[in-house]
Amino acid sequence: QVQLVESGGGLVQAGGSLRLSCAASERTFMRYAVGWFRQAPGKEREFVAGISRSGSNTYYINSVKGRFTVSRDNAKNTVYLQMKSLNSEDTAVYCCAARYHLLESVLLQPHEYDYWGQGTQVTVSS
Repeated sequence: QVQLVESGGGLVQAGGSLRLSCAASERTFMRYAVGWFRQAPGKEREFVAGISRSGSNTYYINSVKGRFTVSRDNAKNTVYLQMKSLNSEDTAVYCCAARYHLLESVLLQPHEYDYWGQGTQVTVSS
């Protein structure tokens, strides 16, 4: 059982930045694809960004391209989501998810992931 713990959320003004972290309990985390999802009040969960097991491939939804960067440090079993130029539409609970996946591809759908963190709140004030 892989446990994922997110951190780094908080309250930030529009235009500001935050860096989220997703720390895994699994020592072989380098064999897992990871995705970041978010869910705003009254809205469905949304894929935001994903990264392949080595970090060689990443994928972003259009609304965060150029503003968010997903990266990973497999030596620390941690994946990051650097968020810049935040706006009110980025306000949501952000969760990371992982799946054992040896291919260097990014998984985009929630049902493709087996393990989920509890989430961290990101609130952007205008």
